[in-house]
Amino acid sequence: MSPLNQAKTTDGLILRNPNQVMSLARLGSFHQTRLSFMRVLLRRLHNENWQFSRPLWAVDHKGVGVAVYTAQGPHRSYSLVAFANDLDPSKRSDRVIAEEWDATFTLFDGIPTQKDIDRLAANVPLQEAGRVSGTELTLSRANRSVRLFEYVRQKLASGQQPDPTELDKVGYLMRTTAVYGSGKFGASDRHFIADRNEFKAPFQAELLTVFMIREFSTNIVEHIARCDNPEQFVPLAPAIKRRLGIGNSTGLGMAPFIVNHPTLLNNWILARETALARVRAVAKVSKPVLLQFRSILRRQMQGVEEWQTEHDYQAKKIAALKDDLNVLQKNLTSDQWLNASQPWEVLFDWAEQTLSIEGQECLVSLLLELYPDLVDDLSASMSIDESKHFKIDGRMSLQQLQQLIKSNYEFAGSFDPTSTEHNARFWYASEEKLEPRLGERFEETGVEKEHPLATARDVSALAAALSAMDDLNDSVANLLLLQPDYRHTVRRVQQSALHPYSEIADNLIASDMLPIDLLRCKLSFFGAIKFDPRSDRWVRITMYQHAPNMGEVCTADSTQPDSHDDWVYAARTTMAE
Repeated sequence: MSPLNQAKTTDGLILRNPNQVMSLARLGSFHQTRLSFMRVLLRRLHNENWQFSRPLWAVDHKGVGVAVYTAQGPHRSYSLVAFANDLDPSKRSDRVIAEEWDATFTLFDGIPTQKDIDRLAANVPLQEAGRVSGTELTLSRANRSVRLFEYVRQKLASGQQPDPTELDKVGYLMRTTAVYGSGKFGASDRHFIADRNEFKAPFQAELLTVFMIREFSTNIVEHIARCDNPEQFVPLAPAIKRRLGIGNSTGLGMAPFIVNHPTLLNNWILARETALARVRAVAKVSKPVLLQFRSILRRQMQGVEEWQTEHDYQAKKIAALKDDLNVLQKNLTSDQWLNASQPWEVLFDWAEQTLSIEGQECLVSLLLELYPDLVDDLSASMSIDESKHFKIDGRMSLQQLQQLIKSNYEFAGSFDPTSTEHNARFWYASEEKLEPRLGERFEETGVEKEHPLATARDVSALAAALSAMDDLNDSVANLLLLQPDYRHTVRRVQQSALHPYSEIADNLIASDMLPIDLLRCKLSFFGAIKFDPRSDRWVRITMYQHAPNMGEVCTADSTQPDSHDDWVYAARTTMAE
């Protein structure tokens, strides 16, 4: 039987059907989990006792200058080199076409010399117009939050702490608009650092960069406030400081990633689904675990109350989630599910019949939180050497290829090549920034530059071609010799045989397709919260809100082994508290 019809773990647990999991509506409802990459990073920083310092702070009273932050691990050091700018507010933009920012950054491999800093100063503030080298791992930039940065500065300069409720409305002082890595603009290629333990999990260099940018964002607002009024100034209180994460503004540039990396996507989803299957198989729920579940549910409900958006699509999902969590909380008072064999299985079956998709996927996150011993080891399986699965098997018969399509691409069977709605859009790269964009096929020019992201259409076309052939015993090699345009589609189909969660089970060029669902899927694996779409094509998020700060990440209470990792469900405090 095909993996897509019956996916199993290595110990025989049945996983959710990929056709269910991989729909855009569900992927676009994912929440962060214990397996999210920023949580994997902070656990490592804590467990390996990483030390952080700020060896350089050369910033003037206007907030212009350079700073260096260093992270020292067991074997290596990494330094964030930050360039602060006094940006004219009229030039502040989250768009990729911006040319100036409030701050720009790079993650340096080691500890930079003054010569390195001078070289970086001539390039990093230029971002795409500059160039970095193989000693730099990432390139990033950020802008201040118009709503919050000035408010916090004024409060600190007057000797007061900002109101936590005001902080929670935004969640961050600065918002990154790009965090580039993996060889972009001259930075180190991924394969040069992939074998380092600290970077084996996906996007660890990028998320270490963001974690340190968060520290810079609080440092710079404190510095400017101190310069404004040194006699009355007070620094951010530690508990207030933890309420501030780092924002991010992400558009279509991120969307094609999970389509272009099917085997990597499979490993992300497979780890998450395996973790869920393990928890659902737990035979009995102990009283401490039940109390923990009720606690994180209550704190999640508080967090959802802070989740604000003006986007109608997301606002409806948040409203449904609030209702779902209330229903879930009430259901917990019943002992019927708790006394059953495999209580979490019973509860989750109930949720699938009762809650919205948003609520079901939130429940996945809550359940995984309860069992670090069943979940955390799976983070080691979320990377992959994609080159091992890139080679096409030319010996495969066309009949075998046809069977894979029938088994694993049910969603492609509904694609209608004659339908305007099914063919409404096309993906391409912009000429100016070489960033992915989405065009309207029947209204815009440039269709000849379309990127191969329309999996449903392409698999449908391949299936039709196979159905018209006389000899299905012929080989894939002979097919591609005569029709090489099918190469990328054949590769995807063959990869699906061993990677049940490699394909998004939807039409990515349909008129009603929402790119923000693609963005949310990927960002949930980063560990993002508070998804706030600004249109159907770009979204703002918050990262590291309530997480330990650089000086706290290794100082959690040793009597509470998991206290460094429960920050996502932080208890909210009032101004009086």
